[in-house]
Amino acid sequence: MDFLLTDEQKILEESIKKFAKNEIQPLVKESDQKGEWPEELTKKLGEMGLLGITIPPEYSGAGYSNVDYVIILEELSKVDPSVGLVVAAHNSLCSNHINLFGSQEQKKKYLTRLALGKTLGAWGLTEAGAGSDAAALKTQAVKKGDTWILNGSKLFITNGSLAEILVIMAVTGSEKGRKGISSFIVEKGTEGFTVGKKEEKLGIRAADTAELIFEDVKLPAENLIGEEGKGYRQAMGILDGGRISIAAFALGIAAGALEVALKYSKERVQFDQPISNFQAIQWMLADGYTELDAARLLTYRAAFLEDKGKRVPRESAMAKLYASELAVRASSDAVQILGGYGFSKEYPVEKFYRDSKLATIGEGTSEIQRWIIAQQVLKS
Repeated sequence: MDFLLTDEQKILEESIKKFAKNEIQPLVKESDQKGEWPEELTKKLGEMGLLGITIPPEYSGAGYSNVDYVIILEELSKVDPSVGLVVAAHNSLCSNHINLFGSQEQKKKYLTRLALGKTLGAWGLTEAGAGSDAAALKTQAVKKGDTWILNGSKLFITNGSLAEILVIMAVTGSEKGRKGISSFIVEKGTEGFTVGKKEEKLGIRAADTAELIFEDVKLPAENLIGEEGKGYRQAMGILDGGRISIAAFALGIAAGALEVALKYSKERVQFDQPISNFQAIQWMLADGYTELDAARLLTYRAAFLEDKGKRVPRESAMAKLYASELAVRASSDAVQILGGYGFSKEYPVEKFYRDSKLATIGEGTSEIQRWIIAQQVLKS
């Protein structure tokens, strides 16, 4: 078992680090304060291949592995978790759903646009009454001839107001629950599709999060992804992989916060010595970096197994649970190490602190991750 990055992965890591420093860092404060996505960044992400990370080259994707994807997301999220989340939602949810379950015609029509950064993609499962209980959807699609009529709404959708290509789950059958859910591709500008409320959030403020509203939206039959009634099963498979991306996003938050805290602890002098000399500070750093390595190994393992074509519900849930809760702990400790400065917008740890909480909620709460892990353990 090899725990070392390849030479190619080291080069990739350095290139993303440089890109994040030069192209993302200058935008962080303003985009966070305004709560707006810097749209000029979409084109730059596309040019870097970061909007088609695991998409095959035949659809203009970069064709990277899932381990490569983890490396990329960690480096982006170290600088701005909002960018990490936007990239994760675009790649892991929207694009990956079409890539794994779409027809050749759908892939040719949509994946190239997504991979090149012509537009952002979004994925709509969550509703006001369907969060952790993902099968409790109310959005419906009724077939009339060769057309599906879509009615309903979605909530807390990342990239919701910016995306031009969206994957939406809806109830299509008279059967109740999971077997009556299907997935569809919806394009921005389709009559009856509007964007509702844009969320004002605690953290991840630059990432667009919006409500989607569908009123008698007419979709051609070819916009159905895969077979009717298979949407819930597709979505659960997508979330298994998506949780790896949220784990990587959380790794970036934890690593970014710890790096700032480490540097500050060496520079801050109290009682005539750097505060890094004090045991209380050393133990926070020791715990943080030990847990960061543990979280990274869990995340790499899940990504490695997915690259091998394995199903990873247990491994991805473990990685997401551990990394997301670490992000909250590490960013909290970083604020504590910086003291008053940790509470100031002059230093980035207050933003890491605000951003970190989403990791324990998005793509399945920590409670849902524990339930998944328990079910897998009990079955084994």
